[in-house]
Amino acid sequence: MSGSGAAWELTGFRHPLWMAAALPIILLGALLGALAWFGPLGVLNRGAPPVEQLSIERIEIRADPPRFVMTVVNAGTEPVIVAQVLVDDAYWEHSVVPERRLPYLGRATVTIPYPWVEGERHEVKLLTSTGTVMAGEIPVAVESPQFDGRWFAALTMVGMYVGVIPVAIGLLWYPFLRTLDRRWVHVALAFTAGLLVFLAADALAESVEMAVALPPAYHGIGLILAAVVITLVVLQLVAGNGQRAAGDDAAGRRALAAFVALSIGLHNLGEGMAVGAAYGIGEVALGASLVAGFAIHNVTEGLGIAGPVAHDRVGFPFLAGVGLLAGVPTIVGAWIGGLAYAPVIAILFLSVGAGAALQVVYQIAAIVRRRSIRELAQPSTIIGFAAGVAAMYATALFVGA
Repeated sequence: MSGSGAAWELTGFRHPLWMAAALPIILLGALLGALAWFGPLGVLNRGAPPVEQLSIERIEIRADPPRFVMTVVNAGTEPVIVAQVLVDDAYWEHSVVPERRLPYLGRATVTIPYPWVEGERHEVKLLTSTGTVMAGEIPVAVESPQFDGRWFAALTMVGMYVGVIPVAIGLLWYPFLRTLDRRWVHVALAFTAGLLVFLAADALAESVEMAVALPPAYHGIGLILAAVVITLVVLQLVAGNGQRAAGDDAAGRRALAAFVALSIGLHNLGEGMAVGAAYGIGEVALGASLVAGFAIHNVTEGLGIAGPVAHDRVGFPFLAGVGLLAGVPTIVGAWIGGLAYAPVIAILFLSVGAGAALQVVYQIAAIVRRRSIRELAQPSTIIGFAAGVAAMYATALFVGA
């Protein structure tokens, strides 16, 4: 290569650098084309029936006129044609918009006029042109909520009850924390770390559970890994550029408390989506149990946010700000879950929340390690960490499954 870096030399010939960058991509494209048309891939594919993977993403129930409205996605690599619809094993009139033929990852809305009866169970099946059957279940027929001011206000109040108010209650422990001896600061930080580790594990477990149910085309596990890693990298860059996030001074501890609130907020967004989705599909009993359980569970999060600033004098505006940062995403999650729930979005936010929680745990460990590496192994620090995990587990038992 020349000193200027403007050319690339191979076997005595000089070529522009753009050619060096583009040549492998061109050759890879030629290789794949040859495999498809002349090689074993083309021979094996010709005449083989496609593997159809039509996924029913959402079923809405309308009352005026009575009908089912389904959102379907083609998660297979081959186009799929929606041929027939069965409701409770009977062929039924229907319409498909925009068209019956769905390309890869294409979406369509299937509307089925049906005289449903409130409280009854129904099974809806889609039959493709090749005879493949995809089934969806309506456990209890209840009219799906409509986007209006009343429903919007109801979801907002649910988010307040689940996230904002419980976190604010937990922050009321701040005056008590200030009365503790300074040697208990590490215990408070360790408690916060244990709390966040539990939240990260809980979020990852929920993400994996939903990812397994996703169509393979979405690569759910890969989405989780990418979201966690990218979140870790981005937050580390933010912390490194600010040079205060892991600082062992008042400003650094405030920044750490804000990071804790942010990670909890991202996790609470996923909780809000779960509650909103439960109400959106008519599972009122489940939604009520989730509201009560998450409310108890999230009080502990306020204590975790206050931990990093336990011995700093912070005013009401700061505490209100971090409280809103942790709690308000629950409202946004309730809106998303109640109006347009999608498993892929839920997995993404839960994974981002897990990555943020793990990054904050790293920042907490950096503060303790900066003082003395032996502080990490102190019995009080270990007990504080275990207490954080135990507190989150105990309150999680109140959350309905």
